[in-house]
Amino acid sequence: MSDLLDNAADRAAAEAVRKVADLVKCAGGNAYLVGGAVRDALTGTPSHDLDVEVFGLSPDRLTAALETEFKLNLVGSSFGVVKLSGVDVDVAIPRRENKTGTGHRGFLMDFDPSLTLSEAAARRDFTVNAIMYDLSAGKIEDPHDGQRDLRAGVLRQVGGHFSEDPLRVLRAMQFLARFRFVPAPELVAECRKMTPENLPVERVGEEWKKLLLKGAEPSLGLNFLRVSGWVDFYPELKYLIGCEQYRKWHPEGDVWTHTLHCLDAAATMRCAAADRDNLIFMLSVLCHDFGKPSTTVFEPDGRITSKGHEESGSAPAGRFLTRLFRDASIARDVLPLVENHLKPYSYFYNHAGDRAFRHLAVRVARCDLLAKVALADSAGRPPLPPDREPIEWFNKKIRELEIAAGAPKPLIMGRHVLALGVPPGPEVGRLTAACYQAQLDGEFSTLPDALLRLETLVNAIKP
Repeated sequence: MSDLLDNAADRAAAEAVRKVADLVKCAGGNAYLVGGAVRDALTGTPSHDLDVEVFGLSPDRLTAALETEFKLNLVGSSFGVVKLSGVDVDVAIPRRENKTGTGHRGFLMDFDPSLTLSEAAARRDFTVNAIMYDLSAGKIEDPHDGQRDLRAGVLRQVGGHFSEDPLRVLRAMQFLARFRFVPAPELVAECRKMTPENLPVERVGEEWKKLLLKGAEPSLGLNFLRVSGWVDFYPELKYLIGCEQYRKWHPEGDVWTHTLHCLDAAATMRCAAADRDNLIFMLSVLCHDFGKPSTTVFEPDGRITSKGHEESGSAPAGRFLTRLFRDASIARDVLPLVENHLKPYSYFYNHAGDRAFRHLAVRVARCDLLAKVALADSAGRPPLPPDREPIEWFNKKIRELEIAAGAPKPLIMGRHVLALGVPPGPEVGRLTAACYQAQLDGEFSTLPDALLRLETLVNAIKP
């Protein structure tokens, strides 16, 4: 078998791990590559996070051995983890975890370098993450048959401790989406018995980020929430299930099915190295139809409509995002996209002018992301193909008007008003706002013309 470290994306980190293994061996211990790095190497995926577990050495002896070659970051030492400064490598000692309270942090840890490989691996979440690689011997240790599940594409919990950490349900959600695994029946059954308890918002949000930013098929993760019963803890999503749509425009089925198709389409539209934009985009697609359950009407002629669902989606989307993220700027950026997600198509079919576009840019800020949300929405209606012409037209317009990534910058600023003799006060703000509205309306587009308009307004208020 080739060295699994050859699969590491960071060569410096891989060399650091090899040196750690040598130092540990010289000190009388044995080092194993564990977790995602082993799983990724076995599937040919470049590994980014290299975690090492050391057996046979006490924490003090481990630290002493590593300090001969590395500068150490001991921030995580209370959790049995030593970080190597300058490289993304964590070195840990095997530990037992005893449940002492609720939530993700309710554990008492007992570090025990004498644990067997099977005992140490038993604290991990899934069998595919419990495979170990002996760095000195160059061989795989697989006490819980993780390779079998990896080959079969099955996600299975390791053992009896899985249910002690409810965050693992959300980890299952994002793992299924990222690796296109199928959940084992016993995993589904176990998760159905679990509840979120008091999970920290920050940890919940991180799992959702991984689903949306790394998921190859986010629908697989959301369907797991449904079959495991955890969709009940996200009522905004649950209400989409069974919410009917007019089959002429939505042959794919209900709003839940539509949303899943939209997310899978959106996953193919993410941009490289733009995680913030990708997160806002994916969350907007996830939330875009949250207003449909409250606005859906069965018309006498047999049609099903949901008029006003754009605006009505803002409140449930806001509640949903608040439970996932403490960062209020996420909702601030997502909600305008939810509230306006139909605009690219309505603007095309109604021949909207430049004025409408400029005012839209003030409302949503990121017209480029709005175009992507609208295209993902259109792509979520199989077997109907996405309607691309309106989006191409919309993108052309926002580029021409230079509003793709932000609203037009005001030509008139407060200093211009003060220069005309207007004293500081509310009148300055009123005049700059009036000029900006005129600018958005297309009444002028250059600073000289803007100054002429300002002068007219100032003269009108002089006694």
